[in-house]
Amino acid sequence: MENKLVIRIADEKDHPFIFELSPYLAEVAQLAWHSDDVMQKMQDDYITEMLAETSQPNATFIAEIDEVALGFVHVRTHKDSISGESCGTIPLLAVLPKSQGLGVGKTLVEYAEQWAKELGCRLLHLEVFANNKKATDFYQNIGFKAETVHMIKPI
Repeated sequence: MENKLVIRIADEKDHPFIFELSPYLAEVAQLAWHSDDVMQKMQDDYITEMLAETSQPNATFIAEIDEVALGFVHVRTHKDSISGESCGTIPLLAVLPKSQGLGVGKTLVEYAEQWAKELGCRLLHLEVFANNKKATDFYQNIGFKAETVHMIKPI
């Protein structure tokens, strides 16, 4: 029997798995001008904020095979900075390193897209660390294009 990828809404029991991916998310940023401790704290705080109760429409989806979690995506509404319209945004997407390249991330993004479409959104937004070439390439391969580039210089 073939293992089937299942996507479901996350619940509180998934929080440990989501935080388990935090060190990986902090590592792939590769921002030499910030210490590892600062990056890890930022990532942990970001996940905590993402999982907090809010009135803003949002959803977190878990991808799993045989009830073993492989990745997650969080999607919420966002005000587009150019048009001002409500659009979907993906603040976080993470797939276990051993499960990358299997279509898990692509499927999670498809669920996020569908969620945003059901709310009447025309656009789906996300941000990715510029040094995370693997993620940048992934997003470009599934149709995302750069709209603005945020730059920084240590002084």
